[in-house]
Amino acid sequence: MQKLSALLLFLFAWTGLAAAPVPAPPQLNASGYLLMDVDSGRVLAEHNADQRLEPASLTKIMTAHVVFSELRSGHLKMDEPVRVSKKAWQMPGSRMFIEVGNQVPVSALLNGLIIQSGNDSSVALAEHIAGSEETFASMMNQHAKELGMANTHFVNATGLPDPDHYTTPRDIAKVSEATIRDFPEYYPIYAEKEFRYNDIRQPNRNLLLWRDPSVDGIKTGHTEAAGYCLVASAKRDGQRLISVVMGTNSENARAADSQALLNYGFRFFETHRLYGAGQSLTKVRVWKSAPETVDAGLAKDLYVTIPRHEYDRLQARTEINPKLMAPLAKGDVVGKLVVELDGTPLAESPIIVMQDAPTGGIWRRAVDAAKLWLE
Repeated sequence: MQKLSALLLFLFAWTGLAAAPVPAPPQLNASGYLLMDVDSGRVLAEHNADQRLEPASLTKIMTAHVVFSELRSGHLKMDEPVRVSKKAWQMPGSRMFIEVGNQVPVSALLNGLIIQSGNDSSVALAEHIAGSEETFASMMNQHAKELGMANTHFVNATGLPDPDHYTTPRDIAKVSEATIRDFPEYYPIYAEKEFRYNDIRQPNRNLLLWRDPSVDGIKTGHTEAAGYCLVASAKRDGQRLISVVMGTNSENARAADSQALLNYGFRFFETHRLYGAGQSLTKVRVWKSAPETVDAGLAKDLYVTIPRHEYDRLQARTEINPKLMAPLAKGDVVGKLVVELDGTPLAESPIIVMQDAPTGGIWRRAVDAAKLWLE
């Protein structure tokens, strides 16, 4: 086992003081909920987080995610006209009031989908992108699979009830986190409080956008079977949290419960970026290599979420695989970094070599072979 250099270890000095306990999270009258930190991925509170529930219009987070992907790939343009079908025009529930046969730009439909939660705009976009809503649902399921949403299945783009249409609080948090991470150019739409279409003012149903200036999304949902649902995200002092609340009994309840989770997370936890991608953590010995040692570090930024005021209690160590042999290619995994708080593991991240370690010449190989034999 190889220790971090003294320069790095000072960041994790041991104080010897007892850790202050974190109070239990609020208990909510909801079918399921989850609170997570976006950067570290740590779950701070959960209840029935893996129970399959009806998502109602939380479905549209994935609908929008697919649309964003099509825009990013260049298969779709914001100013591209979309012809409104009879099916889209006739959709029940929340609507942005598009009219059959009209040509509506993608940008307007995207506002209707996200801000107004329009079922009509959802279907219009789905049909335009995939030819039919059913085919679009297959695209949604493929994206869900890629995001690791193991307990999710979509049959439509709207969230209208169907026995085979379900997700979980944990899975919804995954697509929400992916939306924030992967589409920063489109995510600000979720913070819009209203938009106008055909001279009709259409407000966002997320009450937290008016109550909490740190909240900038994400999506409400409601059907009689699903109850009132809300996925909220907020950022305070550089820390971003996502709360998922499903199956409450009113609009005010879903907003109040979401606010309670967010306040709990921000009050009692803090998130730190410990190491950056590409930062050298240590040098590793590579046997029979032209360079005897190479730099090793992380492929991705490493964040940890910890109780407030406990940063000085963190400890970190590197665990390097013994007797590394050439050749090694840049990016090969050679060990792991472990971060602990009071002896409890908080995070692990693979350690990679940051440059190639090609096989050395005959003399280098012979010398190292002798040293290994003597060991």
